Amino acid sequence: MMESSAGVAERGQTVGGVERTRRRRRASRPLPPAPRRLDFADLLSNVRDHIALTKPRIISLLLWTTVTTMFVAQPSGLALSTILWTCLGGYLAAGGAGAINHYIDRDIDARMGRTRGRPIVSGRVEPLRALIFGISLGVIATVQLWITVNALAAVLALLGLLGYVLLYTAWLKPRTPQNIVIGGAAGAMPPLVGWAAATGGLSIEAFFPFLVVFLWTPPHFWALALLISDDYKRTGIPMMPVARGDAFTRRSILLYAALLVVFTLVPVATGMFGGVYLAAASVLGAAFIFGATRLLRSRTNRDALRLYLGSLAYLFLLFAAMAADRLLAG
Repeated sequence: MMESSAGVAERGQTVGGVERTRRRRRASRPLPPAPRRLDFADLLSNVRDHIALTKPRIISLLLWTTVTTMFVAQPSGLALSTILWTCLGGYLAAGGAGAINHYIDRDIDARMGRTRGRPIVSGRVEPLRALIFGISLGVIATVQLWITVNALAAVLALLGLLGYVLLYTAWLKPRTPQNIVIGGAAGAMPPLVGWAAATGGLSIEAFFPFLVVFLWTPPHFWALALLISDDYKRTGIPMMPVARGDAFTRRSILLYAALLVVFTLVPVATGMFGGVYLAAASVLGAAFIFGATRLLRSRTNRDALRLYLGSLAYLFLLFAAMAADRLLAG
């Protein structure tokens, strides 16, 4: 039986309506997002943030103590490749430690005025990415130093990284005001790395530059802690000014400064260094003690800042004098 013309027309209208509905639905669907174009400015900003994780300003002084110690250990001459490979590995190891430190301290950093702008705290770098970045740098540094320099330098660099992030940052820092005293051993590892890189081993003399940095670290850092003690109070970190008070901290700074200066003169008596180093160590030491004494008497933030900045110059020039003395004598 043939379908009526009215039925055919009705069915055609129904099919047409369904097709129009489908078209409207397809038109209302959001278009897939266009592929994101690589933004050079974003890429550059991301690179800067990851470099900031490595704490480059701190590393520059660490590398200086590494390189100058290499010349103290081997004044007769060093291959440029050895120096460059050691510097690269040293930067990667210290940078990895810095990035992991950012990850561990991210909650503390968020409550401190000095560190609120750091990449993790500000949300520019995800915490897990920073942790992976730091671990990766540490692994690369260890392998690279092992292959291009020697195994001892690689192991010492790795010990410095682990000491900084595990011994100091994760364990000592939140628990004791002696954190920087004990944990300072990690920051003193670069001279040992430099000595091992230059000679392939360690001697008794190698521990002199190590101990100089070890003794220098507390008065240097406590001067900074005096400037930002309010931040440490808010976070509950028992830095010396918070746990023992400003007056005790200033006395401790002077005590350590005096101990450091006396210790720096010992290798002259043993014959390790000569007149050039003696003159520099004496002048620099007198200036350091003068700054610590002035801080004890004045009790102002201005003098704390002067001592903090002056201590950076002290260590830089003292290690320069070590290298210069050995190079001139050799």
